[in-house]
Amino acid sequence: MTLLQEAVIYLIAALIAVPISRKLGFGSVLGYLAAGIIIGPFGLGFIKDAEHILHFAELGVVFLLFVIGLELQPSRLWVLRRMVFGLGSAQLIISAGAIAAIGLLFGLALTEAVLVGFILALSSTAFVLQLLAEKKELTTTHGRAAFTILLFQDLAVIPLIAILPMFGAAAGQGFEFRGLAIAVAMIGGLIIGGHYLLRPVLRIAARTQIPEIFTATALLVVIGAALLMQAAGMSMVLGAFIAGMLLADSEYRHELEADIAPFKGMLLGLFFIAVGMSVNLGLLVQHPGTIMLIVICLMVVKAAVLFPLARLFGICDIKGASSLAAVLSQGGEFAFVLFAIAARHQIIQTDVIDQLILAVAVSMLLTPVVYLLNQQIVSRMEKDEEPGYDQMEGQQHAVIIAGFGRFGQIVGRLLAIVGRPFTALEIDASQVDVVRKYGNIVYYGDASKLDLLRAAGAEHARLFVLAIDDIEASIKTAQTVTRHFPDLTIVARARNRRHEYHLMDLGIKHIFRETLLSSLAMTEQVLFDLGFEEQEVHRLITTFREKDAQLIREQHAVQHDEEQLIQTARDTARELELLLRSDLKQ
Repeated sequence: MTLLQEAVIYLIAALIAVPISRKLGFGSVLGYLAAGIIIGPFGLGFIKDAEHILHFAELGVVFLLFVIGLELQPSRLWVLRRMVFGLGSAQLIISAGAIAAIGLLFGLALTEAVLVGFILALSSTAFVLQLLAEKKELTTTHGRAAFTILLFQDLAVIPLIAILPMFGAAAGQGFEFRGLAIAVAMIGGLIIGGHYLLRPVLRIAARTQIPEIFTATALLVVIGAALLMQAAGMSMVLGAFIAGMLLADSEYRHELEADIAPFKGMLLGLFFIAVGMSVNLGLLVQHPGTIMLIVICLMVVKAAVLFPLARLFGICDIKGASSLAAVLSQGGEFAFVLFAIAARHQIIQTDVIDQLILAVAVSMLLTPVVYLLNQQIVSRMEKDEEPGYDQMEGQQHAVIIAGFGRFGQIVGRLLAIVGRPFTALEIDASQVDVVRKYGNIVYYGDASKLDLLRAAGAEHARLFVLAIDDIEASIKTAQTVTRHFPDLTIVARARNRRHEYHLMDLGIKHIFRETLLSSLAMTEQVLFDLGFEEQEVHRLITTFREKDAQLIREQHAVQHDEEQLIQTARDTARELELLLRSDLKQ
């Protein structure tokens, strides 16, 4: 089979497996692994030899390390030093120690057990960050903690890659200090030479103003640095990482990252496909108990280490700590790289490496399931802990405020000043606690629930102030009120035009788009400061408000026709500009 025919098979497998995997919520990495397993020698057998493509696909890991190096600015590392070097190092060392101890119990030699411990203590950066990003949890406490731990692990991979070949030499013929000296000299030469040469070379490429030349130069920098390290007997990814760090503070950082990203993405996907092809599924059939025991030990040990560490460092509550433990419990993609180096230098027995690689792949396959189960347990815990809605008896106030956040509180404060009592409803329990600390009376409850509205006195109220921040919840509440209390006047807050259209569909007439009035007030101040007369400014602002209200009414009628929306907006903008200019000339 030709290389071009193989490429077609890889592309078809990826195009089928990756979207399905992402649709099922498992992420793209598992899709690539599954594609490799299916087309590989242990699957359908479309590709018989995975080894030759694996060597080429390792360039994906090289580019990944270069990009990681680009992101590791010294200033950023300093800000995150406690989390990265404190929590990150504690996780790696304790997990490695626990896994090594289990390895010794299973009969591994001390050197093998220690190396296996450190390799399996690593988690999957690509897998975890993508999983958290897809679930929009990167900014949560456990998401940020996961990032810092993975950042330290990425840093720790570099010395592991550098020293692994030396264990092979040490095992066979004693430790070779000459090789270490050459390695240190080569690293030093790369750092010094790169510091003085990389930016001038990139500057010359940038001055050509030919994008292809700059891209070619970027590729040359990465591959050249990788080959230098390989010539010194070390892994290529070390050179790429050093080159990335040298350029982390350069003006070309973002351009380099953008140019390398497509190559990194495609080659990394190919690397995972190659790893999937090399996974010996026959071992899982032959030794299912052994493989699953390794997987369970790996995931349980890492989770058991991560949970108390997260609590000890005070970064997560119990729910966040359990989420962190679940999401980082698998083996990582660098395990495939490190085990390949260990096999090449005969540091660890081949049959042991095959079992461990399969165990890492299975742990990655199980992580989305484990994380999903953890999220369900966390949600159940939150539901059990959620306080019951407040009981309200005899509420007969003329005004009900639904949503007592930053918007609703202003309405409430002014009503209190003029002596008009109101009933405030808020669904966020933490917000209720905060507001009550300042002496406000607010009831916890979901304003879209009919029973709660009746308890709040909606049948006797005159005005319903809809100040809920969440658009979906706001519309749901408005639907309940308009359906069951048609005589209750609603004064609504709208987040944007689309929200306003939905509220208008329900027949609500008093709608205030939250950014309109504040932006007009700011514009008024800007015009005053520019020297415009007060009467002139008020006329401009009033005209603008009237035209905006007219546009809202016109666009509401054609809201589902994008061409009509654009045309009405253009017509109104042109009319408004002519009108205001004529006013200014008067």
